Amino acid sequence: MEKVVLAYSGGLDTSVILKWLQEKGYSVVAYIADVGQQEDFSAAVEKAKACGAVEVYLEDLKREFVEDYIFPALRGSALYEGRYLLGTSLARPIIAKRQIEIARKVGATAVAHGATGKGNDQVRFELAYLSLMPEVKIVAPWKDSEFLDKFKGRTDLLDYAKSHGIDVGAKKKPPYSMDGNLMHISYESGMLEDPFTGPEKEMFQMTVDPKDAPDAATSVSISFKKGRPVKLENKATGQSHTDSLEIFNELNRLGGENGIGRIDIVENRFVGIKSRGVYETPGGTILWEAHQDLETMSIDREVYKLKQTLVRPFSELIYNGFWFSPEMDFILAAFEKSQELVTGVVNLELYKGNVTVTGRQSESHLYDSELASMDVEGGYNQSDAEGFIKVNAVRLRNYYSQSVS
Repeated sequence: MEKVVLAYSGGLDTSVILKWLQEKGYSVVAYIADVGQQEDFSAAVEKAKACGAVEVYLEDLKREFVEDYIFPALRGSALYEGRYLLGTSLARPIIAKRQIEIARKVGATAVAHGATGKGNDQVRFELAYLSLMPEVKIVAPWKDSEFLDKFKGRTDLLDYAKSHGIDVGAKKKPPYSMDGNLMHISYESGMLEDPFTGPEKEMFQMTVDPKDAPDAATSVSISFKKGRPVKLENKATGQSHTDSLEIFNELNRLGGENGIGRIDIVENRFVGIKSRGVYETPGGTILWEAHQDLETMSIDREVYKLKQTLVRPFSELIYNGFWFSPEMDFILAAFEKSQELVTGVVNLELYKGNVTVTGRQSESHLYDSELASMDVEGGYNQSDAEGFIKVNAVRLRNYYSQSVS
């Protein structure tokens, strides 16, 4: 029997897919990736076994996710279409990477996923598969005509599950879909497909409503070394964290308590469809703001300008599924170079959905208080500005002398 590794969640879709793959003659290895989503993994493992998986791999990827995907994205100021911090997009390459590693380990010739043919995830998974294992066979049921003929909607999936003894649980399905990981939770489809319909207050899992957040601000400081977060300190409690995963978990907790990181947007999918998404990204939002601020002190002006020109293509590469690509390798190397002096501390206040920088300090900064001061001469001869301005005005004077009648 041909062996296939299925990215398995334990939900209705992937449970049906697991059984369907068996009917198609595959020996199915189920793979569950723990990227920080709040799930009952032991139940998912048992369910995969009950559905007929010959092996089940439960992989804890949280630390690697933070250190090798989230932090590099933040160092590169990734922000898709100026708003979205790319939580789902960043999780897909690490999930796919481990899936291919397992395929090689167990001798599988194929991999499978449950992403639909309308969304971005199919692209992200499959581009990663083909980059990391060019010879791999990809089984994508939601693009398979036989599967689509058999399962035209949720009712067909439920009927199939019932007929095959697959436990679908008694949990009521919410009027939207959600996907979570350590960085964020995304909500879409269902009631949210109407862009004029606001999200329900009870929908959010990681953050409180900003209106219900504490009336006193939470003061924290974040230390960076070459653009990497290395320490988080709570000013009120004196508690500090230096482990990367602990830093991110604690920022999620503090950000969640203060209602930070909610957005509601309409975005452009790579496949050409506009979609409405609601996201909550508490810890990532705080880190993004802190890192952006420290960069203004530490990066040379022209390097900073060049970096900004790369932020948009970098964000689009992540969103569109090109994490494993030569252009991504190039951009990541450039960003790594840009971070050599981004070392220091940023003080912030978290308050009712807002992140406010209250100060920053760096030993390797390019800011010179004496040079910037209006009261101290500080190595700058102000009379030199006269020639500087005249030289820059040559072009302007010539143009306007010709164009103004």
